[in-house]
Amino acid sequence: MTHRISRRTATALGLTAVAGMGLSACVAGEGSDTGGGDGEWSTGTLSIDWATYNPLSLVVRDQELLEKALGESVTVTWVQSAGSNKANEFLRSGSADVASTAGSAALLARANNSPIKVIGIYSQPEWSALVVGPDSDIADPADLAGRAVAATPGTDPYFFLVQALGEAGLTIDDVELQPLQHADGRSALEGGSVEAWSGLDPIMGAAEVESDAQLVYRNVDFNTYGFLNATEDFIDNHADVAQVVVDAYEEARAWALENLDATAQLLADAAGIELEVATTVIQERSNLDVSGVPGDDQLAVLEAISPMLADSGDVQGGADAVEKARGEIIHADFATSAVEQS
Repeated sequence: MTHRISRRTATALGLTAVAGMGLSACVAGEGSDTGGGDGEWSTGTLSIDWATYNPLSLVVRDQELLEKALGESVTVTWVQSAGSNKANEFLRSGSADVASTAGSAALLARANNSPIKVIGIYSQPEWSALVVGPDSDIADPADLAGRAVAATPGTDPYFFLVQALGEAGLTIDDVELQPLQHADGRSALEGGSVEAWSGLDPIMGAAEVESDAQLVYRNVDFNTYGFLNATEDFIDNHADVAQVVVDAYEEARAWALENLDATAQLLADAAGIELEVATTVIQERSNLDVSGVPGDDQLAVLEAISPMLADSGDVQGGADAVEKARGEIIHADFATSAVEQS
């Protein structure tokens, strides 16, 4: 994969200072004009997720970009999201102010009245595929009819499965769905309790190398972008700290693109997988060199999956709720400011 190396003209601390002075949505008394978070911020706490499916979160956490920018006056709490569904649970419950999901999962949550918006894009991945064991007779989605298949509802692999079945003229009702978290889906496949798994990297990549699992169906167009989401309360009342988060993500993106091997090592350590697997995930299945500003590209993907969401029965308000959510989900101001300063 070829990556364009991004350049930044300011450090994370400098970006924080610029954003703190220039963002009209910020409240009085936010970060010090000397930078570094030595002044008062609009909140004393920040809860944010990290996830192995979000490599930039690993960089932000490892380099303590938020802690350095916000200083001692803000306590940063990191929570791990095992999947987009868990990230959405954190946001809905208030356990996280900012959390990372697939775009499809964010739209589903918003359509079901979770007050979240996407404030940044962290990747354009190919992180989902249909996975079977090494001796399976399953060769394509059509072969899944009547079979037990593991997937995590509310996540990109689940929507990948639904779209793959649709390509074969099937629906989710044509398979025996086992609603398992991603890691448990791999275990179920290897243990024989399911015959296929709609997988997620890096767990999927590890299964390939360690268990000779086979990816029998891939389609990059069925994967949605990686969305960095925040609650509306956090956006409205703590815009100064939200800006710091997005600035840190842009700093992490620039570093990751210049240090792909080191980023793969972070992933290997965080996920407990071999470096070979992590390198494949980072360099072949994770396009980090995308604009962090949510906009038309993401809306086009969400529009494409909207009919599927509306017909799934997973959204109480149906097509109208999905369309309304799609029109409200983007909040691009923080990312626009961060990119302009890069």
